[in-house]
Amino acid sequence: MMKFNPFSLENKTILITGASSGIGRGIAVGCSKMGGKMVISGRNRERLNETLSLLEGEGHVAIPADLSEQDGINFLVENCPVIQGCVHSAGIPKICGVKHINRVLLEEIVNINEVAPILLTSSLLKKKKLQKNASIVFIASMSGVYIANTGEAPYSTTKGALSGFVKGAAFELAAQGTRVNTICPGLVPTSILELSNEMFSEEQLKETMYGRYPLKRVGTPEDIANGAIYLLSDASGWVTGINLLIDGGYCLA
Repeated sequence: MMKFNPFSLENKTILITGASSGIGRGIAVGCSKMGGKMVISGRNRERLNETLSLLEGEGHVAIPADLSEQDGINFLVENCPVIQGCVHSAGIPKICGVKHINRVLLEEIVNINEVAPILLTSSLLKKKKLQKNASIVFIASMSGVYIANTGEAPYSTTKGALSGFVKGAAFELAAQGTRVNTICPGLVPTSILELSNEMFSEEQLKETMYGRYPLKRVGTPEDIANGAIYLLSDASGWVTGINLLIDGGYCLA
């Protein structure tokens, strides 16, 4: 007798964007361990192939694409098989004080973090690549949805916008059984390294940021992957339109 596992992703094909590194890679690997067939995408072909080599099971596909351009979105959708799940993990962090915001910076971060995943979702639906009763997951952030931090206004704007889009999309797509949710992570090692390069030393981050987490550690890509597995699986069959906060208790402070 087979053991019942509501978190299993067997017989599900799942698209993961931003899968060449960090959270996206962690989600792709985690989902493959649960039996999912992965379609992974990212801009860097070499790193994307590295992710492909880490996946468990067979039948996975890598489709390099630059989603900041409409041609890249079109290419990915055309080459993507019919899927039962999608995780929008592609995105960039930008640290910038409000008085230093300019059009170039704002357009870049909005295009990649907000416009691209929304247009990709729309295209997948138009081309009937998303099967009914599918699950769509957007990687947002605790910033812009739950908290604010100095220098994060542009980044928070894009993540807060995704949260708003998800509520509308979840309501609209419920008629076809499709669920739409976000995951709002706290800091994970990949984003910490990016932040340290731009604004803080890693030592400063450890002193000022790590200590604010009640669970006394920052997150890992695996922590976020576990949340994605839940939202992609049948275990969350009655869950839609939510922001799933995975932050080690940071927002309790």
